[in-house]
Amino acid sequence: MQPTTARRARAGVRLAIAADEGTPLVFYWLMKNLVIGPILLTAFRPWVRGVENVPRTGAVILASNHLSFTDSVFLPLVLDRRVVFLAKSDYFTGRGIKGWLIKMFFEASGQLPIDRSGGKASEASLNTGLRVLAEGFALGIYPEGTRSPDGIMYRGRTGVARMILESGAPVVPVAMIDTEKVMPIGSTLPKVVRPGIVFGEQLDFSRFQGLEGDRFVLRSITDEIMYELGRLSGQEYRDVYATTVKDKRPANAR
Repeated sequence: MQPTTARRARAGVRLAIAADEGTPLVFYWLMKNLVIGPILLTAFRPWVRGVENVPRTGAVILASNHLSFTDSVFLPLVLDRRVVFLAKSDYFTGRGIKGWLIKMFFEASGQLPIDRSGGKASEASLNTGLRVLAEGFALGIYPEGTRSPDGIMYRGRTGVARMILESGAPVVPVAMIDTEKVMPIGSTLPKVVRPGIVFGEQLDFSRFQGLEGDRFVLRSITDEIMYELGRLSGQEYRDVYATTVKDKRPANAR
């Protein structure tokens, strides 16, 4: 299901991700296919299932569990099409050589900076995602809202459900497997562990079309996505937000 013309207009001006808000396509292609991509694919040899469930063209939401920042690296590597992620703006504002390298890495992996402070910032993030979809791109999103601190799957946030209903884009659940073992929390260097990516069958929420203002509907959609992600990944599930768990942990264990 593609976004309607009306929704495209509401999403705003044409999104030129290739030039205005992200990495130039040539740079992205070079990094993925000639520089970083081949090295990572050779070193880590990620295994993949269900890639045929991802449309080759057109808007699609890739709703994934979130175990590691490397999720945003391995997921697009195994697809032939570009995937855009919405990343914390902090990653793009670091100072010095380290800050510049981090910014370049996130831009090279097709990520757009967003403010996750909540309120109006959340609305702006939603609109950015809708603009990405309105232009026919694949949008990667993590319903949990943040990386799991312990490998457990946590309660999803309903922003993904609202984005699904307002965009009309198809939804493909994605389970990342063992990526937390590649870059454990607190480590500075990756470990050579073979991660997996499982693409589930598309989820159909057309029965809820026009009900994006109903919070019970949004929760139902989100919970259905989380159930499917848990089924694909085999993760234990806890019905609390990951941020709540993180806030109770020491800073170096988040």
